[in-house]
Amino acid sequence: MQNIAEFRIIGRIGSTEIKDKVAFLDIAANYGRKVGNEWEDDTHWNRVTLFGKNIARAEKMGKGDLVHATGRVRQSRYERNGETVYGVDLIVDRIAVIAKNGRPADDQHDDDA
Repeated sequence: MQNIAEFRIIGRIGSTEIKDKVAFLDIAANYGRKVGNEWEDDTHWNRVTLFGKNIARAEKMGKGDLVHATGRVRQSRYERNGETVYGVDLIVDRIAVIAKNGRPADDQHDDDA
């Protein structure tokens, strides 16, 4: 049996950073939480990392686009100035646009990923 650590995020893009061989997207996902008698949105920001063909997909995405991203969770640990630094990377395997900045995505699905 294969061991897995994976994620699924449905949310809106806040920012995109594209470099030569890697891209980063900040995706906001909203959760409801009760404060007193009222329900409020509790926004969580997730920074995801894209490689390969997903970089070309990210270039077509913009701020406010609603996306569905899935992938694997990779933890890292290294030493810096005598201290251990821990990190968690969310590596995207599949990503698709659900709606372009509030409009339904026209043929933006991810069938070939």
